[in-house]
Amino acid sequence: MTALQEYQRLECTGLWRDRPDGQRREVIVSFGEATLVISEMRSERALTHWSLPAVVRLNPGELPARFSPDPDGDEELELDDEAMIAAVSKVHTLIEARRPHPGRLRTALLGSALAGVCAALLFWVPNALVTHTAAALPFAKRQAIGRAALADLTRLTGQPCAASEGQDALGRLHDRLLGPAGEIFVLPEGLKRSAVLPGGIVLLSRALVEDQDTPEVAAGEVLAADLRRVAQDPMVAILRHAGIRATFRLLTTGDLPNGSVDGYGEELLSANVEPATEKALLDRFRAAGVASGPYAYFLDPTGESVLALIEADPFRAVSSNRPVMSDADWVSLQGICRG
Repeated sequence: MTALQEYQRLECTGLWRDRPDGQRREVIVSFGEATLVISEMRSERALTHWSLPAVVRLNPGELPARFSPDPDGDEELELDDEAMIAAVSKVHTLIEARRPHPGRLRTALLGSALAGVCAALLFWVPNALVTHTAAALPFAKRQAIGRAALADLTRLTGQPCAASEGQDALGRLHDRLLGPAGEIFVLPEGLKRSAVLPGGIVLLSRALVEDQDTPEVAAGEVLAADLRRVAQDPMVAILRHAGIRATFRLLTTGDLPNGSVDGYGEELLSANVEPATEKALLDRFRAAGVASGPYAYFLDPTGESVLALIEADPFRAVSSNRPVMSDADWVSLQGICRG
């Protein structure tokens, strides 16, 4: 199903890049109920999801049409398929037609923000504004801010490892453990184990793939990192770094001021990581179909402090019916930083 009744299914090819200086890649573009799904040509793995109401055309009236999930975002998609271009345009036409008052959403957000600030002056200024703003952001905006934070972090870690076969394997690992929304990056240096950024971005240390015999340790760290994301929204940490003024501007205009995430990389690398509880980890390993024993011995080679993860391993006695990844994918992933 799609957002328009006249289309049961609508797909085309396009040219996509994830940053202004990135190389354009031929992709499959699928028009869904609420999103444009951009997928790889070969594997059909979803690279990103764009909210249809948020998609903007950068060159009205020109062909090929250029689209972005955000006017100031890094991603860009070129389309020359007339049906797909018309479908995206029609969605925006319908949204405008159903809107009683132009600018109502921004006015409502501004009114809500002003009322919130008045209450905050009496009770809870910084934390409530930050948590409210973080919770109100759509996925596309969270992903854009997460990518900006990653760009700042790469000053310290180097660019994410990018061997093509390793990236494909990493994408399949993400889909296996976390589903299609978001990305995993392997950083060549600086990161001790893992970190999370808004927009479903998980960061792994190079050592987690190169220095391990099996993929269970990397998979376990991905699951542990995602548990931390659920327990504490990574957007909150970025907004606290950006400050109250920048957070208020994001809430009222939809954009952070330029330079708001500068220097966040140092803060992320030096942050104390609160470990997940053993019960939460076991539940997550069980749901994902991953053995917890290898990850437990990675945390403590003696096993003494992680006995619960070893003894209650959901797949200790029997093998999981769902391997973490194929041997070929594991070999490719171990070479992701050597390409």
